[in-house]
Amino acid sequence: MKNLTRVSNLVLLSPSNLGRRSYASSLPLLHPWYVTGFSDAESSFIVLVEKREKKWIVRANFAICLHNKDKALLELVQSYFGGIGGFSQWNNNILYRVSSLKDISNVIIPHFDKYPLLTQKRADFELFKSVVQLMNKKEHLTSDGLVKIVSIKASLNNGLSPTLTEAFPTITPINRPLVKGIEISGPNWVAGFTEGEGCFNVNIISSKTHKIGAQVQLRFELTQHSRDTELMNSLVKYWGCGKTTVIITKPVVRFNVVKFTEFKDIIVPFFNKFPLYGNKRLDYTCFVKVFMLVNAKAHLTPEGLAQIREIKAGMNTSRKPVQNEIG
Repeated sequence: MKNLTRVSNLVLLSPSNLGRRSYASSLPLLHPWYVTGFSDAESSFIVLVEKREKKWIVRANFAICLHNKDKALLELVQSYFGGIGGFSQWNNNILYRVSSLKDISNVIIPHFDKYPLLTQKRADFELFKSVVQLMNKKEHLTSDGLVKIVSIKASLNNGLSPTLTEAFPTITPINRPLVKGIEISGPNWVAGFTEGEGCFNVNIISSKTHKIGAQVQLRFELTQHSRDTELMNSLVKYWGCGKTTVIITKPVVRFNVVKFTEFKDIIVPFFNKFPLYGNKRLDYTCFVKVFMLVNAKAHLTPEGLAQIREIKAGMNTSRKPVQNEIG
């Protein structure tokens, strides 16, 4: 998930520019745990401290930034939160942002209190929440309150900017909350988390041991920073399949499933029951087509292998962007 640092310089788009639909009628309602899982993967809890005309301004933002092909998914998230927040767009990106202190206090924070984040992002949320509480008490308007907020911000996300470090040289960052004892909250969280961090791949590998000269391998992968290794290990326990690999040099941890029997018995039935809603569902649809061909042994024929190559050519980064419509 990309860290967001320049949300203040974007142009707000009107609902008509985004083609938003009525919240009450056409948009399906996301499951609360799906929203949390997706937020674990893609959201940012941001505290902005900026000086304007010799006065320090403090703002709190909840934000999710995606490629604009996933505009419809962000509309679903906005719909889930009751229509609060707005959209900004630049280049190929679209940002959903809630910046109203009232909406953050009455909608965003209560959601994540009731359906807590499972990744280390939960620590950022707790720090963010403490800043919002200070702002609701108007403490951000006092010198002492501002120092408290900057000390919290120093432990939030990427810490202080060089400008803030220079302006507050004696700040001591508060202790960052520890996130431990992770347990997967259920299938909807997993589906939402997969929406943000999952990848469905089809690999075609040259092979001298296969009569047709190629081997087809399916792979499902979830990737996180290595600080969330405990969480990724819990996915192995939750699903009863796959394995995790820590790549220290990145540093990332990956959850992988490659065994065909595990796709047949666990992964495909799971996502058929708990579907994806974003643009990634198109990749999953292609993935399942290949899965069905492999299950029927079609990958062992020239015609079947050619069909798999054609499907693979339209997946993931190779797929041409299309407008994602969710009904």
